[in-house]
Amino acid sequence: MATGRTHRPATRSRGIPEATVARLPLYLRALTALSERSVPTVSSEELATAAGVNSAKLRKDFSYLGSYGTRGVGYDVEYLVYQISRELGLTQDWPVVIVGIGNLGAALANYGGFASRGFRVAALIDADPAMAGKPVAGIPVQHTDELEKIISGNGVSIGVIATPAGAAQQVCDRLVAAGVTSILNFAPTVLSVPDGVDVRKVDLSIELQILAFHEQRKAGEEAAAEAAPPAVERGTGADGSAASGKGPEGDVPAVMPA
Repeated sequence: MATGRTHRPATRSRGIPEATVARLPLYLRALTALSERSVPTVSSEELATAAGVNSAKLRKDFSYLGSYGTRGVGYDVEYLVYQISRELGLTQDWPVVIVGIGNLGAALANYGGFASRGFRVAALIDADPAMAGKPVAGIPVQHTDELEKIISGNGVSIGVIATPAGAAQQVCDRLVAAGVTSILNFAPTVLSVPDGVDVRKVDLSIELQILAFHEQRKAGEEAAAEAAPPAVERGTGADGSAASGKGPEGDVPAVMPA
């Protein structure tokens, strides 16, 4: 069975931009939904809408994959699913370890989407001795003392950190030293890693703060709109002077004094 350590995706060597790589999972999710509905083909416009991007960007992204579709027909859904899965390295088994089996780590362990997307949770690891041997999602939790042996024995190259912030860097250092080269970090801290190690950070509090910013801005815009004075329609006075905004003495102020 292939493992993460022996087979790595070739996106960088083929010159696919990182922004395109970041959108490939969006296309794959939309295509998988179409495949499950037995939809044979899809136009660039339909797929772009489902993925939340514009169609020109989608066509440019697919050109990096060598996939251009057929005019009047669109893209073959099943072929694109295979093509993007292969590009992302999802046509093989990727063993993953999750370190930190608190509420978040346990939720990740119970996530059913890993297996269907090419990932296998090889081990759950926690520093609490009381957690050792406790099954979570059918997998017994192992102590952090076993971390290096677990990584070596399972050929793990992807690690997930779901520990408190204070423990994350130490865990990261041990993962890297043991051979892990890709890390998904859920801890609310920035990790320092050597060249050649990729880190993706997921911080739910930051995402909520960004949403709070947008909500505050929208509320401010609504308040400003409500506070704005109503537009004054200019009529025509008896002498016709108001229509031009000038009186006999020149400019007429917008609001006359009482």
